Amino acid sequence: EYILDVGKIQVYEDYMIAIFDEGATLTLERAYQIIGISEIHFRGKNYGIISLRKNSIAIDPIIYTYLRELENLKAFAVVSKREVDMHNFNIEKMFYKKAMKFFIEPENARSWVRNRVRRA
Repeated sequence: EYILDVGKIQVYEDYMIAIFDEGATLTLERAYQIIGISEIHFRGKNYGIISLRKNSIAIDPIIYTYLRELENLKAFAVVSKREVDMHNFNIEKMFYKKAMKFFIEPENARSWVRNRVRRA
């Protein structure tokens, strides 16, 4: 587990979970930290990211233009029960343009990410 100034990253066998703090702002600079963590654990190996949105956060959508360049990032899931996150997800998806899905239950996101990674 990595503790960042905006939250924490939990790394698993073929995916990682990002949990951001209340009011966190995810900038490109902070995204580079997360990309760096992924390169340590998943260099040359397919993986997915689950963004567990328990808190209200702000995201610079330009981040997704960089994330979509990561060849081995095969799935990106957003998990939240909040309607505003579902709305934001639809905007984020326009920037990412790769396999991205919204879930209410974390376990469903985990299953989807694992399946996408394995089939890639």
